[in-house]
Amino acid sequence: DKENATNTGAALFDAVRSEGVKLPVDKRPKLVTYGLSLGSFSGNAAFAGVNDLRLSVDGALFVGTPSDTRLWQTITAGRDIGSPQWRPTYKQGTAVRFASNSESINASQASWQTPRVLYLQHASDPVVWFDFNLLTTKPDWMREKRGDDVSPRIRWYPFVSFAQVAVDQFFGTAVPNGHGHNYPNVIVDAWAAVAAPQDWTPAKAQKLQAIIDTYTNE
Repeated sequence: DKENATNTGAALFDAVRSEGVKLPVDKRPKLVTYGLSLGSFSGNAAFAGVNDLRLSVDGALFVGTPSDTRLWQTITAGRDIGSPQWRPTYKQGTAVRFASNSESINASQASWQTPRVLYLQHASDPVVWFDFNLLTTKPDWMREKRGDDVSPRIRWYPFVSFAQVAVDQFFGTAVPNGHGHNYPNVIVDAWAAVAAPQDWTPAKAQKLQAIIDTYTNE
């Protein structure tokens, strides 16, 4: 129900922000927006563009964003020349970044300006790449060099590829962490990049991630 998701995403953000501005400036908590899957679609809907997003929040983390998310589409379409659709670079990664693993999250942090916007997405996540245009149009991610965890043998066929990706959505979480629609193995690094707590350290990150891994790998 994308229409309700759009409306509720904007309403929730506006309600939270309106309460925050009532507080004294020196007592306002940081405002960070987050969404997973349909929640990412909803969260993105609260903003008119990248500038609006960065002027409104202290950080943003969006995970497994569906391809019909308007802001995601705008950023992906405006990616730097030569960067692939499955992991685009947007304006040299100065504010908005896309990542799929800890290495790509933590790379070149010094040049990543705040507030930071991070999209986590896997090249093998069918929720991200499902698109009705697959019926008749070959997507860029099948024209370009394949993503890290996508077979180089995959080919696009009218209607067939659409059906394959559509069905894959039902199995997107039935794969190991770090693939498909499963992101818990990098969630600590992602949050630390966008909104690290005070006195946060790599050791604390490893300890927390180990706890998460214990439960999500069971």
